Amino acid sequence: MKQTLCKFKFRKIMLAVADAFIVAIAGLISNFILTALNDGVTNHSLLITLIVSVITCFGGLFIFGAYNKLWRYFNSKDYLSCVNGVLTGIAVSCAFIFILHNEVHLRFTVLHTSLIIIGICAFRLIFKTTFIELTNVGKAEAKYKRTMMIGGGQACRMLLKEIHNAQTSPYSADKRSAMFDPVCIIDDAPEKLGQFVHDVQIVGTTYEIQKFVDEMDIEQIIFCIPSCLEEERKRILDICSKTDVPVKVIPFIGNLIFDEANPSLLGQVRDIKVEDLLGREPIRFDNKDIKEFIGGKVCMVTGGGGSIGSELVRQIAKYHPRQIIIVDICENYAYDIQQELRMEYGTDLDLVVRIASVRDYFRMDQIFRKFKPDIVFHAAAHKHVPLMEDSPMEAIKNNVIGTFNTATLAQFHNVETFVMVSTDKAVNPTNVMGASKRCCEMIVQYLSQQPDCHTEFVTTRFGNVLGSNGSVIPIFKRQIEAGRPVTVTHPDIVRYFMTIPEAVSLVMEAAAIAHGGEIFVLDMGQPVKIVTLAENLIRMYGKVPYKDVKIEFTGLRPGEKIKEELLMNEEGLQKTNNKLIFIGKQIEIEPESFIHDLTNLRDAAKTNDAALTAAALHKMVPTFVTPEEYNNQYLVTA
Repeated sequence: MKQTLCKFKFRKIMLAVADAFIVAIAGLISNFILTALNDGVTNHSLLITLIVSVITCFGGLFIFGAYNKLWRYFNSKDYLSCVNGVLTGIAVSCAFIFILHNEVHLRFTVLHTSLIIIGICAFRLIFKTTFIELTNVGKAEAKYKRTMMIGGGQACRMLLKEIHNAQTSPYSADKRSAMFDPVCIIDDAPEKLGQFVHDVQIVGTTYEIQKFVDEMDIEQIIFCIPSCLEEERKRILDICSKTDVPVKVIPFIGNLIFDEANPSLLGQVRDIKVEDLLGREPIRFDNKDIKEFIGGKVCMVTGGGGSIGSELVRQIAKYHPRQIIIVDICENYAYDIQQELRMEYGTDLDLVVRIASVRDYFRMDQIFRKFKPDIVFHAAAHKHVPLMEDSPMEAIKNNVIGTFNTATLAQFHNVETFVMVSTDKAVNPTNVMGASKRCCEMIVQYLSQQPDCHTEFVTTRFGNVLGSNGSVIPIFKRQIEAGRPVTVTHPDIVRYFMTIPEAVSLVMEAAAIAHGGEIFVLDMGQPVKIVTLAENLIRMYGKVPYKDVKIEFTGLRPGEKIKEELLMNEEGLQKTNNKLIFIGKQIEIEPESFIHDLTNLRDAAKTNDAALTAAALHKMVPTFVTPEEYNNQYLVTA
């Protein structure tokens, strides 16, 4: 019986027959009441009226869409379509009867119409309740959420089939099915409009998402177009994020097919991530080049316990290095990545962890002498802008002197390749952290220009990394989950963003194709407004920005730019084989003045005098300006 009820075509026929019966019975009851009041119609007229009314009312109900909705999803607007359909049908019927008999029995018509409307709406209400009870037998504990599906293609069909099987099979162990109650499908293909996919109707286009979310009381959305082009994906997800209901997505088609950990499609539905809204395709890299570069080599990663460093270690491990050396001053971070890799690879990976500071030249020399690395990835650095403004001497000691120690030791011990992880904040810096990283870039370029240099020195420069330590995303999430206002420094502040895997892949690709002295720059698309990022994240939690969650503007932090840059004025761009990776032109470093300024900077940092250190840093980096100078210029021209 349940299987029969689930066949929508059968239910439509059954509903139409019931409607015809209601129209006929309503006519008989109306005439019975009026006959008792000596105002009935003749049997001949009644018969003709009933036949015509059945036909015209069916036509009216059909035209107004009374048969296009599953009973369980009927709402107030659908009952209104029944009223409009009946009124239209009776009006046509009256016109036809008037043509035949040159008169219309007004009292009979009014009473007949009223009873039809009451009967048809009551029947649907009763049947809706009965239908839900029948189809939900044995599922009383399930908590379904009314779900809109975006995309009526193959992924949607597969997902709906899995949901149906999981919910109807008594042996299903997949409790995720209880999350989904598919109500409607959205698809931009005009020819699909009105069609059904596993009894769920395609009701409209992506431009009508908000409309149907409101009309159908949608509680969540599933974006199930895994092969969608990124620009279109961003457009649709932007619309979804403004509906104030949670959005989930099916992964990209490549992940969808090859994800062995989640062989079922239902298991791969995940919450939307902020990186889904970046508006560009994920960066692809040539894994063959990286495999040849890493395979069989001894790789050292400084700062190997940090967000970038630990991901570097994870990706390096996939390419069968001879050995990985993790160097980090933080024992907790180093221990975490050590245990993770031991669990993943066991004895197949030769992993060494050493607690050490890149500031300590002699300790680093000891590590270089013992393990003789072929490749060094230098990710150790202080990166928090406001903290370094308060302690500029620490930024110099750790970032500048640490880089100088590690890079010169790499050169002394004939390391094949030295890769430094830099930042877009090094370009025309307005803060101590950015200026210290620009110093690091200059050190790497200085060493690469030495005539007897056998090490290939390379710098990678990119923007903000989503999910890294200090990123705005974890901070925003904690604020939203704690029920506090989301804090943004300035309504106009914009940043370039990339994911941690993209950042690390850039570092490894750069190392693989480097010839020495290059600054590799990633084209990260258009910068993103931080306030837009905050608004989208709030919507992903199913909340309304500025209403459910406030956004407070706290003012620019010390040293903070309105907008970051990726290239300095004197740097040009040179293409690489990867269309999204460019090489910045090398800037000649004058050796004598550079070493003189670097020595003065080191000596100033050792005094622990913040003002003296900042002055020496300004002299070392001519492009280092105050944030007020930069931001005022930007705001005037913006």
